[in-house]
Amino acid sequence: MKIKTITANAIVAALYVALGLLVAPIAFGAIQFRLPEIFNHLIVFNKKYFWGIIVGVFVTNLFFSSLGWYDLVFGVGQSVISLLITIILAKFVKNTIWRMVLNTIVFTFTMAIIAFELVLVFDLPFFYTWLTCAIGELLVMGIGIPLMYGIDQKVHFNRLIEK
Repeated sequence: MKIKTITANAIVAALYVALGLLVAPIAFGAIQFRLPEIFNHLIVFNKKYFWGIIVGVFVTNLFFSSLGWYDLVFGVGQSVISLLITIILAKFVKNTIWRMVLNTIVFTFTMAIIAFELVLVFDLPFFYTWLTCAIGELLVMGIGIPLMYGIDQKVHFNRLIEK
C-alpha cells in the first residue's frame, strides 16, 4: 500500500477506536449502539478503507470488550464478511446513497453472527438477541448514511486514499 492509503487507514482505525472508547458502555452486549460502525460506510467510497475499518474493530474489541477472544473472532469476522459482501454487491450499484443503504442492510443482517456470539457467551435467546443487535446496527448505520454522505460532499473520501 502507498503512504497515503496507509495514513488514511490509520486515521480511520484511530477514529473508530476513539469513538469506540467514547461509547464503550453502550457498544457491547445484546443491546448495542456502537457509533463507530458509521465508518463501515467508508467502504462504499473506496474499498481500500477495508483495513482501516478492520483494524479499528479489532483494536476496539481487544481493549474495550469484556468478551475477550470471542469478540476478536466473531466481531472482526462479522465486519470482514459484511465489508466483503458490500464490496462485491457495490459493483452492481453505482449510486452512492443506494450503496450505503445496501451496506446498512448487509451489516444489519449479518448481526446474526454477533447474536450467535452472545448466545455462546451469555446463553441468550438467538432470535431476540439478533433482533436487538440488528436494531442497534440499523439505527447507527441509518444515521450514518446522511452523515457520511454529507461529510463526503466536503472532504471527498475517495480522494483521501490512493486509487
